[in-house]
Amino acid sequence: MSSPPPWPIGFQTILVRAVLYVLFIGAIAQGAYLEALYLPSVRFSELGFTEFTQTLVLATCCAMLIYIRQVLKVWPTVTLLLLAFVAASLVREQDHFLDNYVAENTWKVLVALIILPTLFWVVKQRQRFLAEFTHYSNTFAFGLFTAGVLTTYIFSRLYGRQEFWQAILEDSYSGTFKSVAEEVVELLGYSLILIATLELLLLTRRIYKAR
Repeated sequence: MSSPPPWPIGFQTILVRAVLYVLFIGAIAQGAYLEALYLPSVRFSELGFTEFTQTLVLATCCAMLIYIRQVLKVWPTVTLLLLAFVAASLVREQDHFLDNYVAENTWKVLVALIILPTLFWVVKQRQRFLAEFTHYSNTFAFGLFTAGVLTTYIFSRLYGRQEFWQAILEDSYSGTFKSVAEEVVELLGYSLILIATLELLLLTRRIYKAR
């Protein structure tokens, strides 16, 4: 008989979280629906619901990861890498504003300034990283984070290919269809990352209290 996890949670807690996550995913889908129907002037633009929510979700993830790393001090090397990834994604989502109001390719420079020093530090601390990752990789948070990354950076790119939508819509094709498909799937992926980060926060709080 297998032993229980070291930081268990009750069934009622799991049920409440599941209901809240269902409501949250439903809410973002409804938000995109209402954006399409009632916000024609900013529909799926940088100022629309979908793009704004992507930014809000990523900023919230960054705040939670900073709290986990700096306050709870649980798995600091792993959370630093996660923070760098999410922060780089947040910067990438601001490419329109940075390119138009700062300088072209500014977002690429900022992403490099985030990712390269982080990778250097993680490689330098690789033994510590591997020890922490052994624990993190066996959590629900890791699986969900991975699902969010695959949804955002693999599936949304392939699903949003121009040739795909041209083949389906033929003479009715418009670039809007491609953008909508890609951006909404991206929002779903980012939302999975948000839930994963929240699960990590709740887990690390239990670890912190267990100390």
